[in-house]
Amino acid sequence: MNDANVVIREVLLRDGLQNLTEFIATDVKIELFRLILASGITNIEFTSFVNPKAVPQFADAARVAQAVVPITPPSVHLSALVPNLKGAQLALDSGVRNLEFVMSVSESHNINNVRRTTAESIEELRRILELREKYPTMAIRTGMATVFGCPFEGKIRPAVVLQFVRQFYALGIRSMAIADTIGSGNPYEVKAVSRLCMTEFPDVTFSIHLHNTRGLGLANAFAAYENGIRIFDGAIGGLGGCPFAPGARGNIATEDLVYMFEEMGIKTGINMDAVLGIPRYLRGKKSDLRFSSSLLEAGLPKVLGAITKDGREQKWSPSPSSA
Repeated sequence: MNDANVVIREVLLRDGLQNLTEFIATDVKIELFRLILASGITNIEFTSFVNPKAVPQFADAARVAQAVVPITPPSVHLSALVPNLKGAQLALDSGVRNLEFVMSVSESHNINNVRRTTAESIEELRRILELREKYPTMAIRTGMATVFGCPFEGKIRPAVVLQFVRQFYALGIRSMAIADTIGSGNPYEVKAVSRLCMTEFPDVTFSIHLHNTRGLGLANAFAAYENGIRIFDGAIGGLGGCPFAPGARGNIATEDLVYMFEEMGIKTGINMDAVLGIPRYLRGKKSDLRFSSSLLEAGLPKVLGAITKDGREQKWSPSPSSA
């Protein structure tokens, strides 16, 4: 990939669906996966191996995995979220080899989200890493939630984030995600944290997961881009939110990310028309869905045609107020 271009990591099937109270049928999830593949997206987080009592939406994680793993091209990075050893083992047994281990840098949120202290989560990660002996092709990326703010503890100091990055690095992790779980970060903070992480750990591949809770999602994404981050999470339609983080709202809409980058000449490799068709399919299955996407609302820009001095080439009708 050109160093200036970006990878959009699609999380609709995981983060986008996890807050929905109505169960989305397994066959619908599999068809959504096919549509995502057809759009040119090459990095997909497709489910979460969590306790179905906690997140019922993913009670079918193994069935979805068994359907999508065989049809995933080698060029597509397919992953699943796991919060613990049991989830990791279930994912591996289902054929998944790219695991996204998630924990929070906030003690309170980690306890509320995965029912463990941060120290216990680090120990759980150690046990998951031991599975490499049995599964040599297993790869792990660590995701750090609430990096820019916690619903229980407020703002998180960058020094706290770096402590976790150092612990992951010492365990051999070279792929990490910075997550603004509740959308409380701003571009200044995103620049500061991403710069600190990438300066101290230049051999780590960092990605960023942003929520558009207060309208700063795209600004924060561009701030991260300016500091060298090239992998961005998005959810088609802007769906999503953490069920264990009060106030969390939807992810940045994938289509909005693609539009921003492509308009700046930064390539994503994604077919916008195909992406915009996915919310239409999903709404056909669940009509009461509320999307949060500027592109879905406004559409792509249309050139209306040149206007001559006498207006004869004008292809639109002025409103009475503008006449």
